[in-house]
Amino acid sequence: MSTVEAETTVDVPVRVAYDQWTRFEELPEFLPGIDDVTQLSDTTLHWVVSPAGVTREYDAVITEQIQDEVVAWRSVDEPYNSGRVTFEAEGEGSTKVRLVLDWAPEGLVEKAGAAIMADDALAKVDLAKFKAHVERSVGAHDGFRATTDPNE
Repeated sequence: MSTVEAETTVDVPVRVAYDQWTRFEELPEFLPGIDDVTQLSDTTLHWVVSPAGVTREYDAVITEQIQDEVVAWRSVDEPYNSGRVTFEAEGEGSTKVRLVLDWAPEGLVEKAGAAIMADDALAKVDLAKFKAHVERSVGAHDGFRATTDPNE
C-alpha cells in the first residue's frame, strides 16, 4: 500500500474550491493523469486514469461528502484506492486543499514509482494544476453539492 499526501492553498473561497473539485467529470480537462470520469449516481463514479502511462479503470463510491469541507471515496473493486480531499478556509478568499490518497501499486512501473515517491510528486503537480484552474475559473457554475454521511 502506498499513501500520497499533498496540499496547496488556492486563492478562492472554500465554496468555489469545493464546487470545482466536485465537478468530477471536468477533472480530465486540467488533470493529465485522469482520462475520464463518469458520474453514475450521486455516490458512484467510474474512473479511467493513466498516471505515468499505466491505465487503470475502476468504479468508486463516495463514502463521505460534506459541502465545503470534505469529499472521500474508495474503489468498489480492484484496483484498490481510496482518498480524501479536505477544504479549509485560510483567511478571506483563500482555501487550503489537502489530498490524502491510498492505493495499491501493481506491476514493476507502479511499485518503482511508489518506492521513489513519484506518486507524491504527481499529486503535488495535480494540485498545482487544480490551483491554476480554479483560480482562472472563479465565477463558474456550482459543483455537485451533495452530503453523504458515512454513518448512514
